[in-house]
Amino acid sequence: MEAFLDALGITALTMLALIGAVVGTILGKITGRSLVLYTVLGIIGAVALPFVLAAFGITILAAGGLLLLAVVAIIGAVLVLAIARAIMSRLNR
Repeated sequence: MEAFLDALGITALTMLALIGAVVGTILGKITGRSLVLYTVLGIIGAVALPFVLAAFGITILAAGGLLLLAVVAIIGAVLVLAIARAIMSRLNR
């Protein structure tokens, strides 16, 4: 995992956070829900998924470049936001 962090670097982490913030903001505006909550959850998802994949041994992200990392960040943000939306809708019943 430490090698993955070294390969990722601060630039990629910043990019992950920005992508997560953008995805969260867009989905927050589309759904009309809490913009701040969706932005924070988007950042968490975008930053977390590459680490989860690395923990499972999928290390192609380190060699795949920033474009692959951006795609994974978008997928991570959308997944976390979908899970959060499902949980919130379940709690509101």
